[in-house]
Amino acid sequence: MAIINFVRDYERLARFRFGRFEGMLGPGIVFAVPIIHQIARLDTRTEVLDIPRQTNITRDNAPIEIDFLVYMRVNVNDAQRAVLEVENYHQAVVGLATTTLRAVIGDIALDDVLSQRERINELIRAKLDSETERWGIKVTNVEIREIDPPREIQEAMNRQMSAERVRRSVILEAEGTRQSDITVAEGQKQAAILKAEGGRQAEILQAEGDKQAAVLRAEGFADALARIFETARTVDGNTMRLQYLEMLKSIGASPASKFVLPLQVTDVLGSLSDRLGESKKDE
Repeated sequence: MAIINFVRDYERLARFRFGRFEGMLGPGIVFAVPIIHQIARLDTRTEVLDIPRQTNITRDNAPIEIDFLVYMRVNVNDAQRAVLEVENYHQAVVGLATTTLRAVIGDIALDDVLSQRERINELIRAKLDSETERWGIKVTNVEIREIDPPREIQEAMNRQMSAERVRRSVILEAEGTRQSDITVAEGQKQAAILKAEGGRQAEILQAEGDKQAAVLRAEGFADALARIFETARTVDGNTMRLQYLEMLKSIGASPASKFVLPLQVTDVLGSLSDRLGESKKDE
């Protein structure tokens, strides 16, 4: 034991005088007189404890091997407890972590142990921290490294995972087929709608065209009748009689043996004879 001890910032020195605890000293220089003083040096930095692999029984009686790490440190404000309350706090924490793990795993089913690692870490940390507080130890974190189920359970899990992958593959394939059918049906629906809309527009345009054509034909007939009427008003009786004579001349040139003459022909002939009589008188 040195008389002059240099205590670092992350260390504390417990000094005893004739076996009586004097307190936690440091950082800085701490004197310790041989025979009179006894000292114990503590490191307050975070330490990592490797908890050996052990077999645990789950709630559904499945054996499973687990090893994990415990992150802990000595609480500076309660460092004297790590000296006065426990002989070897490292060994104490290891033993407590082992029994705590068994208690936590015993309350959880195998499937949950394999799928809820973070939850188990937090449960172990909380239980350890509440127990080690009386020793001035703070458990900051717990991390499970490996979980090894028995071979038969592992094989069953592999078969289950394979079946699950096949199931998901079938579901995805069916979903893809369904989406494809929906897309095709939607396309056919849109095509039918567009075709119907096109047919409707074509019929509307055809009807509109027929309407316009009918209107134009009616207007053409009306204009022709109007012109005929205007022309007929300017034609006198003599011109009409000459037209009848031309018609009769055409009929006479025909080889037919029967002739159908309108009643107006007699009037025309009578009028012509009167005109001829008046001409002779004038001469």
